Amino acid sequence: MASGLRIRLSVMMFLQYAIWGAWSPFLWRILTAPKADGGLAMTDVQAGWIFGLLWLACILAPFTGGQIADRWVPTQRFLGVAQLAGAVLLFMASRSTTFTAMNWIMAAYCLLYAPTLALTNSLAFHHLGDQKDFGRIRVWGTIGWIFAELILGGWRLIGTPARTVDCLMLAAFFSLVMGAYAFFLPHTPPAKDKATDPLAFRKAFVLLKNTNFLVFMLIAFVVTTELQFYYGPTEEFLVRGLRINPAYTPWIMPVAQAAEIIAMAFLLPVALRKWGLRRTLAVGVIAWPLRYVVFALAPLGAVDVTRLVVVASLTLHGLGYTFFFVASQIFVDMVASKDIRASAQSLLTLVTLGLGNWLGTQFTGAVKNYFRPQDNPANWTYFFLVPCALTILCALAFLVFFKDPEEKKISKTEQARVQV
Repeated sequence: MASGLRIRLSVMMFLQYAIWGAWSPFLWRILTAPKADGGLAMTDVQAGWIFGLLWLACILAPFTGGQIADRWVPTQRFLGVAQLAGAVLLFMASRSTTFTAMNWIMAAYCLLYAPTLALTNSLAFHHLGDQKDFGRIRVWGTIGWIFAELILGGWRLIGTPARTVDCLMLAAFFSLVMGAYAFFLPHTPPAKDKATDPLAFRKAFVLLKNTNFLVFMLIAFVVTTELQFYYGPTEEFLVRGLRINPAYTPWIMPVAQAAEIIAMAFLLPVALRKWGLRRTLAVGVIAWPLRYVVFALAPLGAVDVTRLVVVASLTLHGLGYTFFFVASQIFVDMVASKDIRASAQSLLTLVTLGLGNWLGTQFTGAVKNYFRPQDNPANWTYFFLVPCALTILCALAFLVFFKDPEEKKISKTEQARVQV
């Protein structure tokens, strides 16, 4: 792949995930913190609902962004318009102080951002000569996520604007840059073949007739329901459970993404070649319960060495994300034909980021509301043991029921795909 194209796709991924990384790890604590501490004093159930809005939007992604990009509008133009409009909405959300206002503005924003998660993947795959290059492109998304966290940390140290949700304000800036940049991405036109099904998402759903693909989607769905126990409450766990200054959490949480960079750039290609998809995915799932065990058994508020062990365990999230989610995107591209590439990635988005994560946020909010670790720090143990048990079962299910697809060298010239 030409170096110029690699750079353009890498910058795309950098900006796409800088937007998400700017707000996702930090918004839950701001929503639920008392107003005296600079928060919005919402309940955990309300915070879970607001976090779930993105996942609800991901459910619609195959019918909106995937369909539009596969059939009607060049992908890069859709990305540009969606991100520019999203920047305006994020700025409005950053000035919101009530649940009602935040809820409606974030709902509109998520409808625009959700399709772009799958479309950046499909655009990259469209221009790759070899699927194995995807990890080296996607790793820049993780670097963007880390960059956003570090920028937010520096911003907090010097002081963020009063009466403003700082993480949403930063996300608005990155969304504005991404929206402008998208119009300069490689041209990625919709399919024009008259023989193709005009409803691309309908053909993507046919993939579920493949037993192996169906097993993969079902287990992936359960896995993602449990990831919200990490995404939402981890910063609160570090602040309230381990008593770490919230000004420093944007500098601590990128440990997970640093591990993700190493795993994506160096470990994933080797794992896929040596182990195949089945065992690579299983290792990815196993990494998460190991991290939850550390969280659950940590003697909360104890000596500094305990904090170091917990922070070090964040690396397991990076390993798990790479070996599961990035490998999943490669698998879906293998089984999808060229004319439904965007919709197939959107189907993965629907099942995992959509249904799985939405139910996961509601489940997380309910479990947290039941154990109330904010009132009794010892209850963090029971809270984190719930996702630990379920992710162990998912890892075992992958090993028993999922089979490696037939391995083929997939090149741009051949456009070969594993047929369903």
